[in-house]
Amino acid sequence: MSRRESRTRPGPSGPQAGQYPVRFGTAELVRDWDRDNAWLLSVDGVAQSYVDLDDPGHLEFDYVRRMGDVVDSLPGPLEALHVGGGGCTLPRYIAFTKPGSRQLVFDADDRLVELVREELELRSVAALKVRVCDGREGVATRRDNSADLLVVDAYQRAEMPGGLATAEFLRDTARVLRPSGTLLVNISDGQGLKFAKRVMATVASVYPHALLLADPGVLRGRRFGNLVLAASKQELPVETVARRAASAVFPARCVSGDELEKLFGRAEIFTDETPVVTPLPPDNALGL
Repeated sequence: MSRRESRTRPGPSGPQAGQYPVRFGTAELVRDWDRDNAWLLSVDGVAQSYVDLDDPGHLEFDYVRRMGDVVDSLPGPLEALHVGGGGCTLPRYIAFTKPGSRQLVFDADDRLVELVREELELRSVAALKVRVCDGREGVATRRDNSADLLVVDAYQRAEMPGGLATAEFLRDTARVLRPSGTLLVNISDGQGLKFAKRVMATVASVYPHALLLADPGVLRGRRFGNLVLAASKQELPVETVARRAASAVFPARCVSGDELEKLFGRAEIFTDETPVVTPLPPDNALGL
């Protein structure tokens, strides 16, 4: 079977819409005709990334915009690590908004990385490298106190690998991050937020400072969606991030301090010794 399974927009140059077999399923590129050169990347029908090749400052997905709110509050340039790549929307944003940043992405899907390199102009992003490997193994190779930002946004189809939610892995992220460094984690969950609360509790067991950003409906457990958790060994710019999130087209709530501790309560932390079962979106959700 050829790498390109089907093509719906033939042409000698530029991205080609169509379906592509990758390691963890079938990827699909679909053009957004409302923008000049923007593309949706999905795997097995689950949206993974939205990339605007002409405007890397445009973040279409709400949860990525929330990550952007945190990034915008950090001084640059940044030494950034990303566990999970997809279309590399956030690395493109960082390269655009914080020139001089140096970034490394760990992604386990070699064929997806090849697709993004060939069709979504990944090689054009300044000072960005992609290493094909398991994200946890990749982080383990990094030096102590070597990163300003570490982003965990790795999903196989719609499921977060459980090993990225444990205390052991999070302690390794703390080792790699500088004292002022920031951890960003994308969590997806639904009714009751049972999984998300355990991730919050696990992060809080490693990092003394944290904030959570989410759509109010998701935060109340009324619908499945994404929550962005930021954590650091030092104080986070909570007020700045909260203002950005509150003024968005689709406002998000920012929860921190005592309110965040009350939210996750006595949730049990994840460890390598306990099974981690991550939630899947319902059939009518895209898991964005």
